[in-house]
Amino acid sequence: MTLILTASVLETLADMPATITAVEQAFAAIATGDACQPAPTSMQLPSSEGRYLVMAGLADAQRLAGAKLLSDLPGNLDVGLPSQRSSIVLADQQTGETLALLDGRVPTRVRTAAASAVASRYLGRPDSTTLGLIGAGALAVAHVEAMLAVLPINTVMVWSRSSATVEAFRAKVAHQPVHVITAASVQEVVEGADILCTLTPSVNPLVRGEWFPPGAHVNAVGARPRPTHREIDSAGIARSSLFVDRIATAAEKSGDLLMAVSEGAISLDHIRGELGDVVAGKSPGRRSETEITLFDSVGIGMQDVAIGRLLYDAALRQGLGIEVNMAG
Repeated sequence: MTLILTASVLETLADMPATITAVEQAFAAIATGDACQPAPTSMQLPSSEGRYLVMAGLADAQRLAGAKLLSDLPGNLDVGLPSQRSSIVLADQQTGETLALLDGRVPTRVRTAAASAVASRYLGRPDSTTLGLIGAGALAVAHVEAMLAVLPINTVMVWSRSSATVEAFRAKVAHQPVHVITAASVQEVVEGADILCTLTPSVNPLVRGEWFPPGAHVNAVGARPRPTHREIDSAGIARSSLFVDRIATAAEKSGDLLMAVSEGAISLDHIRGELGDVVAGKSPGRRSETEITLFDSVGIGMQDVAIGRLLYDAALRQGLGIEVNMAG
């Protein structure tokens, strides 16, 4: 039987601390060869600006093969629809049975924040107390929850173009033990943050590297999976010790990286390594208190497999979801 899990059901099942642990283990498994993480397939036709990405993963720990189809359709915003939609298919590693079909919105949001938390745990300063957020939507809310699980964060500085979005963000994190400061500018957030997360679908860079304070750690998360979209300028990439979730994926999807290369600020050799190698102890992470580190997160299929296992198992335990006999 195949279990269908809708977004409303998945909201009740998501567990941030468990997801952080699962994502951390998934990164390590990629580095040790216990998980298979292929580069994504990116599809586009001249007839549309839409882009479709297939993101897959296979892992012994989860006993799953998984694939997500991500539709990136900027034009949807003009007709009041989400600009990104996705679905995740999970198959039993041993039998090949399709176990579940998940709406991708909740898993993507939670595992993205969890990946930033893992990066911040390994690359940020352990005494980091101030979290800076560029963007104040649902992903920002998830990042507050994730960072509180790994670092002694007590202050959140947030900026958004929309004051209404900031007020909604404040309401959604009001129960968290943090002091929220609404910043007047992107520069104010960048200069004041120990941990900076950029969470906007920006095309042109909002963040300038000259603003990075010594010792900062940056999670570049928000830009669309397109080689010409970015949040960080070339100087910011060049100033930072750069880590990625997967080199082949970043070289295909990351505008933050590829635009810095095209402008001659860096070469691909500027990448210090993959986060999984740091988690697995195969390569060093932060090397000093003043080093600026940056995790360029474009998302990988193993993150979806990791959270997919958690959500599927939780749904079975709680008797949630709709069972369908796909072979019938």
